[in-house]
Amino acid sequence: MTAPHLTHLSLGDERVPVITTTSLVIGTGSAGYCAAERLAGFGAPDVVVVADKIRAGASRNAGSDKQTYYKLTLSGGEPDSVRSMAETLFSGGSMDGDNALAEAALSARCFFHLVEAGVPFPANHSGEFVGYKTDHDPRQRATSVGPFTSKSMVESLEARIRTLGIPVIGNCRLIDLLTEDGEIRGALFLRTDVGASRSPAQEEETVETNRGEVHAPEPGGTLVEQLARETSRFLLIRATNVVQATGGPAGMYADSVFPHGQWGGAGAALRNGARGHNLTEWQFGMASIKPRWNVSGTYMQVVPRFVSTDADGGDEREFLADVIGDPNQLASLVFLKGYQWPFDIRKARDGSSLIDLLVYRETAMRGRRVFLDFRSNPSGDLDPAELDDQARVYLERAGVADLAGSTPIQRLRHMNEPSYQFYLGRNPGVDLETDMLEIAVCAQHNNGGIAVDAWWHSSVIDGLFPVGEAAGAHGVYRPGGAALNSGQVGATRAAQYIAAHRAGPPGDQGFESVATAALDRATGLLTDAVERFRSGAEDNTGSLIAEVTELMSRNAGLVRSRASVMEALDRVTGWLEGYADLTVVDQSSRRSVNRLFLIHDILTSQYVYLHAMRDYLDRGGNSRGSVLYTDPDGELPWPDQDLGLPEEFRFVLDAGALDGVTQEVDWSGEGVPEFTWRDVRPIPGDDDFFENVWRSFRTDHGVPPRQG
Repeated sequence: MTAPHLTHLSLGDERVPVITTTSLVIGTGSAGYCAAERLAGFGAPDVVVVADKIRAGASRNAGSDKQTYYKLTLSGGEPDSVRSMAETLFSGGSMDGDNALAEAALSARCFFHLVEAGVPFPANHSGEFVGYKTDHDPRQRATSVGPFTSKSMVESLEARIRTLGIPVIGNCRLIDLLTEDGEIRGALFLRTDVGASRSPAQEEETVETNRGEVHAPEPGGTLVEQLARETSRFLLIRATNVVQATGGPAGMYADSVFPHGQWGGAGAALRNGARGHNLTEWQFGMASIKPRWNVSGTYMQVVPRFVSTDADGGDEREFLADVIGDPNQLASLVFLKGYQWPFDIRKARDGSSLIDLLVYRETAMRGRRVFLDFRSNPSGDLDPAELDDQARVYLERAGVADLAGSTPIQRLRHMNEPSYQFYLGRNPGVDLETDMLEIAVCAQHNNGGIAVDAWWHSSVIDGLFPVGEAAGAHGVYRPGGAALNSGQVGATRAAQYIAAHRAGPPGDQGFESVATAALDRATGLLTDAVERFRSGAEDNTGSLIAEVTELMSRNAGLVRSRASVMEALDRVTGWLEGYADLTVVDQSSRRSVNRLFLIHDILTSQYVYLHAMRDYLDRGGNSRGSVLYTDPDGELPWPDQDLGLPEEFRFVLDAGALDGVTQEVDWSGEGVPEFTWRDVRPIPGDDDFFENVWRSFRTDHGVPPRQG
């Protein structure tokens, strides 16, 4: 096995470093680190990990009051099985059964792998890993280590990566995947720390060794240290396999709970031939915006006061009470948002998702600001006896049933002190004892992504393995915490397949031609954008990124219509088609150069995703999942009551009409994307006769080669 090594490729005056490795992992979240560690553990240690920002990303920086990890039941007497868990996942609609079965079958293995890595999942004195019920979960399969479950996962897996000495390279923006004839050849990156002075923190990230040490560059040295001495803005990596763990396309929306620094890389994959799957299926939910954080669970269960103001913070009013006059009914709905946090169109008809719509109306439609106020109770006489039974029993058991005799912050600190301390320790810090918390309805997770088979292998590009949120492995609905399990399972399955069938070093054939073509495009784009700046035009990358993301939140977020989607598609198409002449870049600004390629990736993603939304509507799709598609022939939420809601909230429920099929999209980077609808792959039938499985396992070790 040849260790990863550094060479160069010359393009005119540009001398571009080239790293050659068997497997490239893009992303340093829980899925990316898991894939790298599993590759080494399965005997394929020739791997390099690359990331935009090593310490950024959703896994390390996102969470909630009690971030959930979903797995097979591992405690108590309640019956559970792999098949039952697979059926729960599959029942979310438009999900492939082989992915559902794999996520169920490997859930315990991946969970215990995390336990052994040091993630402190709670167990009782007998050693049972106890659980609780999460959304869309019929059993108590969920577990948590608190607000930072995924952060703990990342840190524990990262420690193992350091011990293994796997090179981890930061400050690399993914520009393009390199493919030829349906085969991965590698990837092209922008080195975002090159071209201007570096801060000490950036210097540390670039030359970081994998044993927690920082060394000044010197002759020889590690691969990371060698790269730190290179002066080119670009980096090429030649690889037999690319594990794409870049997360979802987080940069598409302005109203987003994805952490700052998490942007995604879906555009690079879609533009270079990867197939999209279930791209229309997003999750939206209420979140604080400074800092970005889901306000689920306890934040809602303590029944805070919802307040809206004008843009300057004046004209304060409790807007929910304008629509829901009964204070006890309103308190019950707010409480239920803790359990039912993601917006669910089925619960908008006569349930708690009405709250999301009312917040959306205040912010997106009326231009006001919305805050949670934990300092005082909502207006009106709150009577625990008049609450919804679920709310009443829960608050009684939690010891905070006397709503009138306590405040939301007192209830919050009694029930979940870490959820209060969290905001104190963030940047910017918020003291919920004294300050209101600004919120919006935000994009939170993309259930779709790049299409994969049962081994998280791209369905059309050999050697590309999307894992984590980058993979389109989910359906319309999924249990809370299923994404963390899916990331670990997908990374494990991808590593198994690579180790069994694709562990050889990359060949030279085809790489130089596709790499040179990609470099030509990237350098040409940068040169032209810089020349416009030198000619006197102002850098427009900051205003442009705001404009393209705000358009998406306004026209294709929680509430969409055919007209709004088409308006956004027209704007995005114009931006994308004219992108070579659109941007003005200050070459002395690393941020400006970075945004040049970032905006291109965002526009690419938006273009394909908006086409997917249009195709979904052409197929006859109605409101489902976490999205309301406006239909003038539909009903308003809570149709039995006149709540004075806007006509944009009229909708028709999909009611599972398209659950048995799934949408896929192919695009070559030119022309219009092409869509197909196929039946979902069923859950594979049982093959549990031991002698047959054992005989097969002795031949292929449970990892058969790809068919077709």
